Amino acid sequence: MPIHPLAIVSPTATLPPGVEIGPFCIIEEGVTLGDGCRLESHVTLAEGTVLGENNHLFQGVVVGGPPQHLQATDQLGGTRIGSGNTLRENTTIHRAMQPGDWTTLGDDNCLMVNAHVAHDCHVGSHVVLANNVMLAGHVTIEDRAFLSGAVGVHQFCRVGRLAMVGGQARVCRDVLPFVLIDGVSTAVVGLNRVGLRRAGYSAEEVTQLKAAYRLIYRSGLPWDELLDQLGRQFPEGPAACYREFCAGAKRGIVSERRLPPGATIKLHQAETTTSAPPRRMAG
Repeated sequence: MPIHPLAIVSPTATLPPGVEIGPFCIIEEGVTLGDGCRLESHVTLAEGTVLGENNHLFQGVVVGGPPQHLQATDQLGGTRIGSGNTLRENTTIHRAMQPGDWTTLGDDNCLMVNAHVAHDCHVGSHVVLANNVMLAGHVTIEDRAFLSGAVGVHQFCRVGRLAMVGGQARVCRDVLPFVLIDGVSTAVVGLNRVGLRRAGYSAEEVTQLKAAYRLIYRSGLPWDELLDQLGRQFPEGPAACYREFCAGAKRGIVSERRLPPGATIKLHQAETTTSAPPRRMAG
């Protein structure tokens, strides 16, 4: 078991023979590591952290740190990481607020540089969080979702499976499964067709998802009637998830970015020579 002599490892930590721990790593008491885990330098695994097998943690990763919450006490929950995950440099994952609760990360995820997962978040499997993604507390990210660089997600929001969120979006409502979010407007711009194709969804399934998408965003039905119609029209198949997902939306869902009928795109007007020169900013 290659443990660098400059690493600090608690004698109460559980380490199988196949782990690798680099210099200046800190493994606190009660930590459990699965076989095949590899920790580069300066990785910290705090008390209450459980890792599955074959995870690769790069320089500066911190897993199981205390919540960034003014009401956090010394009695905290834990952090549970699945198998096959890649956590790139300076990723942080904080433990749950209450004893017996967990911040969780599934299997085969990729969290890129400076990604942050706050307390009580639940991240599924095959998820990508790109550089500087910020998840606030109690956020849920479902399987195969992709969050691009610098996306911020408000606490208690959910991002549905196979959704793709564009860079620098500010997610303050739930993101439906299978949709594409524009990063500039943080609005829905259609289905994530590339992701659906790569995930192996059939043409018939995509057609069903399109019909459900139009029902949700373009039917104009009252909310309760919309939920009823989703359940009636899509009782099975991938679109069946929309009824349950929408019913659990406590913060509402992200709206669609769509021009009303007859709207035209306004052209940018260049400044004329008679326009006043721009003011200089002091300093």
